Amino acid sequence: MNIVCLDMEGVLVPEIWIAFSEESGIPELKRTTRDEPDYDKLMRWRLGILKEHGLGLPQIQEVISRIEPIPGARQFLDSLRARTQVIILSDTFEEFAMPLMAKLGMPTLFCNSLEVAEDGEITGFKMRIENSKLTTVKGLQSIGFDTIAAGDSYNDLGMIKASKAGFLFKSTDQIKKDNPDLPAYEEFDDLLNAICKEL
Repeated sequence: MNIVCLDMEGVLVPEIWIAFSEESGIPELKRTTRDEPDYDKLMRWRLGILKEHGLGLPQIQEVISRIEPIPGARQFLDSLRARTQVIILSDTFEEFAMPLMAKLGMPTLFCNSLEVAEDGEITGFKMRIENSKLTTVKGLQSIGFDTIAAGDSYNDLGMIKASKAGFLFKSTDQIKKDNPDLPAYEEFDDLLNAICKEL
């Protein structure tokens, strides 16, 4: 039995931190897992910048409320879910992702959670499990699923390479160059066709 595991940001929806960076006028927050492979280091750095600027969860959620899925993402997901089971595996947080999941038809999402003070300051974060994407894919395989995975960033490579079939989608030139063995696509129709061939 197959199960498709997809990254969220950069694949189905725009990068939340880039959108917030543009709205808040803080260019440093544009840094993502496409730039920094160490997610723990990246998040601690982000939280330091938010604290420095007196920004918290309410300001980020306000920006997220205006983010729309990447054009074609909802149709892609609907087509895929009509054929097989799909799980979104993301290093984002429930507090960020739920409004975006509603716009995508509420697919299953495995992600993390934030620690938030009463005044809205993000004081920390709780990762669901270490190396969550690869660990989840291996867990699914251990209970009898064949996984097919797609993502765009460094933190997606583990789940992509561990799966029966794996694809880069809307990735960077550097990641594509470093992983020439991985098929890379830019359009949802092409990714859908590639996944369907593996089902």
